[in-house]
Amino acid sequence: MTSKRIFVTGASGCIGHYVVEALIQETNHELFLLVRNPDKLKFDYHARPGITILQADMRQIEQFSDLLKTIDCAILIATAWGGPQEVYDVNVVKTLRLLSLLDPNVCQQAIYFATASILDRNNEPLKEAETIGTDYIRSKYACFQQLGKLKLAPRITTLFPTLLLGGGPDKPESHISSGIVQVANWAWLLRFLKTDGSFHFIHGKDVAQIVRHLIDHPPADGERRQLVLGNQMVTVNQAIEETCFYLNKRIYFRIPLTPGIANLLIAIFRIKMAAWDRFSMNYRHFTHRYVVSPETFGLPTYCATFTDVLKLSGVGRRR
Repeated sequence: MTSKRIFVTGASGCIGHYVVEALIQETNHELFLLVRNPDKLKFDYHARPGITILQADMRQIEQFSDLLKTIDCAILIATAWGGPQEVYDVNVVKTLRLLSLLDPNVCQQAIYFATASILDRNNEPLKEAETIGTDYIRSKYACFQQLGKLKLAPRITTLFPTLLLGGGPDKPESHISSGIVQVANWAWLLRFLKTDGSFHFIHGKDVAQIVRHLIDHPPADGERRQLVLGNQMVTVNQAIEETCFYLNKRIYFRIPLTPGIANLLIAIFRIKMAAWDRFSMNYRHFTHRYVVSPETFGLPTYCATFTDVLKLSGVGRRR
């Protein structure tokens, strides 16, 4: 494959580490990594020639205007989680600004990371994400709504990761992975509960393989450019059952935990819930009509089952 000039934001995060590590180790592409603090990078960016660290904040993106005009592919992973103003500035204003600085006559593709939380079960924009979502979710919704107005729009591939897993000694841990061990510790109680809900998940290593494939094989005209990243649906009950089997805990009986009972417990114990959290509890099925994994592109999937999730999250198996 011909070497490309690739601009990456968010290299210091969980997904960023997996993506950049794959690009360093498995390609000869020239990489330009925009990071605020290079000390947070746990991969070896001196491993080969052609890797340039650009130390700056997304809010200073204009200083790279000349460079961006020469970029063949941009991978936009960076996101802000802080206060409302910072979140909007980085996730919407400066992200759109970066995309506008790319030259449509040079840039073959921009890969933008949104989140599956802004889509409904039919892969259409979820209105509640705009109205009651967290600052992060609302910002991702707002940015996605603006992408179609850009000159580069026909070459933007938008990725919507579902529940993201990954991390370890050499990579930042995702929010989901950091909680898997704690959830597994409650298996002794969860095994007695039954609830209606379902979800998708994907590992950072599998995300990286998809990105690698898309860089070398951009979607052709007419092909899908909005991709929800995830394995096949898993129900909450299936996840509990797999966890109990993995930990060798028998399930004797199960009590249905309905939304009505859950709301009653919240009222009794006066648990404060944000509007988005309450919506999520009642929505229950965060699933999508069409999802892609490495298998979709004929590639091996690193983390395909919930048992894989437990193992890769460091939950010790019991027999």
